[in-house]
Amino acid sequence: MTLGVGCPRCAAAVTATDDGWRCADHGAITPLWRPETADYVGFGEHVRRAGTMPTFVPWPLAPGWAVSDFGCVAAPDRDGRACFVTCSGPSDPDGVVELTVVSEEPGVGLGARCAGVLRTDPGAEIGDGPPHVKVRIDGHPIPLWSVLTSEADVDFDRSVFAGEAHGRWLWVVLRPASAALLLKDEWVLTDISGLGPELIDLPFGGTPPAW
Repeated sequence: MTLGVGCPRCAAAVTATDDGWRCADHGAITPLWRPETADYVGFGEHVRRAGTMPTFVPWPLAPGWAVSDFGCVAAPDRDGRACFVTCSGPSDPDGVVELTVVSEEPGVGLGARCAGVLRTDPGAEIGDGPPHVKVRIDGHPIPLWSVLTSEADVDFDRSVFAGEAHGRWLWVVLRPASAALLLKDEWVLTDISGLGPELIDLPFGGTPPAW
């Protein structure tokens, strides 16, 4: 096994029990499976654990960009409840940009952890007024709204957007905050777990996010 186990909602220690896994802070959990270092072997295990849960990345990745982290929230022999990928690379206006995309069922809390917000799911701002940005999935525009992070993000170092795609929450987290302007071009997100032979060229590298 190449993926380590953790809590999807926090960095507290987890322990195996006869009934599954428990987090020291959140009790019984569906575990987050995440590599210590992102690589092709670990991503293969990730795809198997995720099952039908999509793993979205802006594809093709821009030159110089690479996947620095990934993970899925899944119980043994069941499809995943959440997946995330973090990738990073250079941009002209912002230098090195870190992007995390999360797809999850309601109530999991992985997106909120990545975003650094205190609630489990996006708040009432989702769907309130016109969307702030859009991405495209399977040829369809997906509206996203800005998520306020001031309750926990004292440094204002990120921009967070969230919406709904295929009955699941979709979170997009960018650091630095100014990198939100990159989304004006309506990025295309692709479930890279279904790319087949193209995955051989998927680049890995960079520093995983600190959350």
